[in-house]
Amino acid sequence: MSGEITYDSAHEAEVIEGEAPDVQAPQGLKGGDGMGCHAGAAEMKRAAEAAGKSEILEQYARDYPMGPHDQPQSMCPAFGSLRVGLRMRRVGTILSGSACCVYGLTFVSHFYGARRSVGYVPFNSETLVTGKLFEDIREAVHDMADPAQYDAIVVTNLCVPTASGVPLRLLPTEINGVRIVGIDVPGFGVPTHAEAKDVLAGAMLNYARAEAEAGPVPRPAQGTDDRPSVALMGEMFPADPMMIGAMLAPMGLAAGPVVPCREWRELYAALDCGVAAAIHPFYSAAMREFTAAGRPIVGSAPVGLDGTADWLANIGAAFGVPAAQVAAAQNAFIPAIKGALAATPVKGTITLSGYEGSELLVARLLIESGAEVPYVGTACHRTEQSRADREWLEARGVTVKYRASLEDDCAAMEAIRPDLAIGTTPVVQKGKELGIPSLYFTNLISARPLMGPAGAGSLQEVVNAAMANKDRMAHMREFFEGVGTGETAGVWEGDPNVQPQFRALHQKKLDKAARAAKAAEMI
Repeated sequence: MSGEITYDSAHEAEVIEGEAPDVQAPQGLKGGDGMGCHAGAAEMKRAAEAAGKSEILEQYARDYPMGPHDQPQSMCPAFGSLRVGLRMRRVGTILSGSACCVYGLTFVSHFYGARRSVGYVPFNSETLVTGKLFEDIREAVHDMADPAQYDAIVVTNLCVPTASGVPLRLLPTEINGVRIVGIDVPGFGVPTHAEAKDVLAGAMLNYARAEAEAGPVPRPAQGTDDRPSVALMGEMFPADPMMIGAMLAPMGLAAGPVVPCREWRELYAALDCGVAAAIHPFYSAAMREFTAAGRPIVGSAPVGLDGTADWLANIGAAFGVPAAQVAAAQNAFIPAIKGALAATPVKGTITLSGYEGSELLVARLLIESGAEVPYVGTACHRTEQSRADREWLEARGVTVKYRASLEDDCAAMEAIRPDLAIGTTPVVQKGKELGIPSLYFTNLISARPLMGPAGAGSLQEVVNAAMANKDRMAHMREFFEGVGTGETAGVWEGDPNVQPQFRALHQKKLDKAARAAKAAEMI
């Protein structure tokens, strides 16, 4: 699909429902063997491969290479794909997994404002082993496929169904005109919830690309722009796409849809772009679909001075825009960015870590704001599209750690003792215990604009306010010194019942064991 997409002004044509073959019992993890969701990652992966899931696991290994830890250290990865589906209009969601997992995922989803029902297909040892679970899923999909309510239904296998080989690929691709998209999102195959967003985004783009190649597709509800467009990969603050669109306008270009999209028809408009911009560089599956559609990929983002100038130049080169128009776009916004950076500079040392995929972009903005950032850790994997940001940071003495573990992030913070630590919840907790002002990356940093002049101004305000609390943090740490830590942890009605004699006795045992080990070495 190297050319433009053909849009059909009429509604979608009626599609004959496909028939799914009978399913044999999966040969992977058995629910009745005492393993189930309590099996380790290695055992579940082995079971999934034995059950016919080796191809998808191999693709995940290529798309999302593992790091030093074999399981996610953030929330369940499936939350990422679940959130993408729940944010789309006229898209239904069905989960298949252990009840405890589904409960946790739906709880977190509603905590983040989903306000939409999530379908659940329960199972037990018998339905898992006999293959009845797949039949139950198929029945649930048929019951839910109402074209008056849904354009698509997403069915997600969690860890146990994936390890057991439940074959979602055998579901009908469409029922009554409702598209059926089946994905596997196991914790032992997808490292982070951010990358799980790409799993679903890539699957939907693949489906939409096949539709566009087959013939005319419905035009997006909001219409299409006559100007060549740039599709944007990665969830971002709502104002950022509008700011990007304003920066592209002098070059005669428009900002296309953001992937993950908010409705199905936006997928067609995204694929109809001239260039796809990997604002978040870990969208491997989505980039594969854009490449298959003949769309070039441009990395990095218009963040800060250097980032904006370089990104606009790269976009212009990809479209063949005359140099004068590129310069006009740069000159229209770079002075405003420079002014915003200079208005409220950041003075201090900051360590930064997170699992959203925009960590390197935030670090660039902080450095251009005047901060010293010696360490940046991201839970996402290294890609070619993040190379420009990594090289820019490393040229300024920054240590960039991909697939950073919680231990990496905490060790960096403890060694550097920054004026501000930006990180995940446990990093923030550890930082505050040490008396270091700390900010949660997801809620307080990535929930702000980053692009253009607006990004330069908004980030400095919250960072400077947090660093101004350093003396307050030190006073609080001094006031609560020794409370709620070590042997005084927990809830006490009176004074903590400290037993120093027990500590002394235990120390004697440790010393005796050390002397015995030393003596054994001498023999």
